[in-house]
Amino acid sequence: ENMQYKIRKMTEEEYPLLEDFLYESLFVPQGKPPFPRSILQTPEMQMYIADFGSSEHDAAFAAEANGKIVGAAWVRIMEDYGHIDDETPSLAIALYKEYRGMGIGTALLQELLAFLKVQGYSRVSLSVQKANQAVNLYRRAGFEVYLDREEDYVMAVSL
Repeated sequence: ENMQYKIRKMTEEEYPLLEDFLYESLFVPQGKPPFPRSILQTPEMQMYIADFGSSEHDAAFAAEANGKIVGAAWVRIMEDYGHIDDETPSLAIALYKEYRGMGIGTALLQELLAFLKVQGYSRVSLSVQKANQAVNLYRRAGFEVYLDREEDYVMAVSL
């Protein structure tokens, strides 16, 4: 149970891995087939990863265990589903399945939020499907429902 891991900033060379974590972050309801990886080529997915690092608002943290990156949390200011305003970064976070439920996601989130607070951001937002377990992770991290939509919540946390 006691998984040894460390949380650190991602390096530019590692940014291509975000595509993998974006895929891992997609919520697949129980009994539904996973999405084809080609979904990552759609504009609404590409906005999370295209030219990542090119904006001063782009920031990414990695969770490393067993010598490999097993999770990532990143933000950018973009017009995604979780967009609130142009001062608020939208967050994405994902862990490979076998590393979930061990507190790594919480640690990853806390590091990223602490970093953003120091950078002077006042809040962070995200969109999450209501049926997704991650809702609990976000609530524990202080996120509150900002907008209640049919399928998902837009959640935000003040830093």
